Amino acid sequence: MTGGVPGVPALVAGLCDDAAVFPPGLAPLPDAVRAYRDRQDRWYAGLVGPLVLAAAAVPQLGPLLPPGARLPLSVTLPGGPAGLPAVRAEVAALPVELRSVEVAVPEGMATAEFLDLLGEGPAGDLDVYVELPRDLRRVAILEALAASGRYRAKFRTGGVRADLHPDEAELAAGVAAVVGAGVPFKATAGLHHAVRNTDPGTGFEQHGFLNLLLATDALVRGGTEHEARALLAERDGATVAGLVRAVEPGVRAAFTSFGTCSITEPRDELVALGVLTAPVPEGIH
Repeated sequence: MTGGVPGVPALVAGLCDDAAVFPPGLAPLPDAVRAYRDRQDRWYAGLVGPLVLAAAAVPQLGPLLPPGARLPLSVTLPGGPAGLPAVRAEVAALPVELRSVEVAVPEGMATAEFLDLLGEGPAGDLDVYVELPRDLRRVAILEALAASGRYRAKFRTGGVRADLHPDEAELAAGVAAVVGAGVPFKATAGLHHAVRNTDPGTGFEQHGFLNLLLATDALVRGGTEHEARALLAERDGATVAGLVRAVEPGVRAAFTSFGTCSITEPRDELVALGVLTAPVPEGIH
């Protein structure tokens, strides 16, 4: 990623995939589609990647989109790669632009079986993200992704329970592994704020998406897991913002995006930290 878009610097262009329909947002599909389309002419539109939907929601899109619309879309396949051909067939009849699919490894499915099914699906020019399981299959699956040269990785960085949030050591090790293997990745869940924090309602420790960007940058530049862990743990917003200003946009080739159920919250936090600049309203100087 060498250039940004008007109003949005290259470092954060397309960083936020719109996952409004997923927890904790749980926006109704019509509301999520309307909000996405309404946002496309706003000054911060370049911050936003595709709308993320589960495969089961795709057949409901038709009545929500006018002729000529081209809704950028990423589809999750929680049931595994067997659903990919059906998704491709469904989107072919819709005014959407399917950019990527995000495929889970079903519990209990052997690595070899998963990769065989994934290879049978017509990926075409799609970006295919494979959610790395947090069990003994992770190493073999990551090795296969690296060997293929076709697939990308996806980390789940949070959820509705505390144990679904990987700690700094686990996340740093995972990112170090994908960076070392040359596999691009995205993240999803739990990245509700730009900077590392403790959720006041749940007590969950939440990673910051800018912390993750910094940790990735350090590893891309040859840094250690220890350095990455320290950056993931940093809670001071001014410190994080200052470090981010020195990061080159090329890091986004490694850390492509993250899923968020809110676009306004990361936008506002990026503005507050000085990473993103909002236009001055007319009449105010």
